[in-house]
Amino acid sequence: MPTISVFDMFKVGIGPSSSHTLGPWRIAQRFLRETLERHPAHSIKGFRYELLGSLALTGNGHATDKALCLAMLSEDPETIEPAIVDDLLHALNASRSVHIGSARVPFDPATDIVFCKNERHPAHANAIRCTARTAAGDATQTYFSLGGGFIAREDEGTQDQPQDRPLPTHPIHHAQDLLNAHVRTNEPISQIVRQNELCWRDAETIRRESLRLWDVMRQSVRRGCRNDGILPGGLEVHRRAPALLRDIVPDIEREDIDRLVHTVRRAEPAFEDLLRCVSCFAIAVNEENAAMGRVVTAPTNGAAGVIPAVLMYRACFAPDPISDEEIERFLLTAGQIGALFKQNATISAAMGGCQAEIGVSSAMAAAGLAELRGATPAQVLMAAEIAMEHHLGMTCDPVAGLVQIPCIERNAMGAVKAIAACTIAEQSDPTQARVSLDEVIAAMWETAVEMNERYKETSLGGLAVKLNVTVGLAEC
Repeated sequence: MPTISVFDMFKVGIGPSSSHTLGPWRIAQRFLRETLERHPAHSIKGFRYELLGSLALTGNGHATDKALCLAMLSEDPETIEPAIVDDLLHALNASRSVHIGSARVPFDPATDIVFCKNERHPAHANAIRCTARTAAGDATQTYFSLGGGFIAREDEGTQDQPQDRPLPTHPIHHAQDLLNAHVRTNEPISQIVRQNELCWRDAETIRRESLRLWDVMRQSVRRGCRNDGILPGGLEVHRRAPALLRDIVPDIEREDIDRLVHTVRRAEPAFEDLLRCVSCFAIAVNEENAAMGRVVTAPTNGAAGVIPAVLMYRACFAPDPISDEEIERFLLTAGQIGALFKQNATISAAMGGCQAEIGVSSAMAAAGLAELRGATPAQVLMAAEIAMEHHLGMTCDPVAGLVQIPCIERNAMGAVKAIAACTIAEQSDPTQARVSLDEVIAAMWETAVEMNERYKETSLGGLAVKLNVTVGLAEC
């Protein structure tokens, strides 16, 4: 299994879900591309997408159908302007056709996207059976959405990782490999990861891509701190991020993210207000995510607020302003921790519950923060271990299939836990620790395998059922 790049873990896209929105979007793009490689556009008579497992049970609330439609319209999740999504979908529903190559092909979302709620693929909880109706007959292929925007075709198994990359300087499959590399080189974790990335891209690209990701994160914080109102989906969830900052940062100073950070730094808030700021940053990102705004998978959309909130914590509350070099080091460290979980467990809530999303993001953020604070490599890994240890067993039970309750608040909890985990680790002796990061990753995967399917992003158990009964929501 090749080492995963940090820039595989962090992807730019629109909400609300990396596994249910971004993944299906990429699947439809790939299926269209592969179909056109085998069949001329004029011979294609139509398309059909059948959603299985978790994608069927919560895909409506997670905008899976919208993602497939936008892919069919040749839009890309990284570049599409979120403000035009509704207009594009209205136009498609009216025309019930799309341009495929040089041809106009019938496509009616109401009949050509099917939620097969009673069917689950034996290999993965997130599966899409794609069919192209052609002059030569139906061509069908099944794909998996693996979490974090990763996808794979059925015949490729359940690991989406490039097989043609050069071998990295330090092959990393387990946390112990990072420690071994440190012993050989005496380098911090971020530098070890950077040496691997240099096998695939130059130093300028690493810095540029790191800063681009940070800019997207900061802009999602900025928008979330500005936008009031009610989130879409029917739950009538009110946005809360702007109110959390209202008496700390004036509205006008939230229009520019640098002024927002400067104002918070200058305010020198007490602990309660510091906690409020960190929570606000995490909630702001995931309220944007819930409204199909642009975010960075970190490692998923549902957990996209944790890492920006912890980086904003560093930017706002450390003695010195955050530097470009620190942003790169943070993301390299955090991305590598996320890769360990993807390689040895899962980052899909449909496979592992919310521990696979908020738990992993909290571990990533804790490690990144510890790296910036000058922790030893063993302490960095200890910070990640502590953060995940206290998310083990967390279920995924989205109310009405929406990435809102309890998902948005959980990002704030994950950010706070990450900061606490880092603080504990940097004051601890890792040689005295009884649990290693590799062991907690193994425990997380075992917990995921044994977890009841109702608690894996199906909206069939837990809080989703209780609140449905209480407020009378229609079953998803």
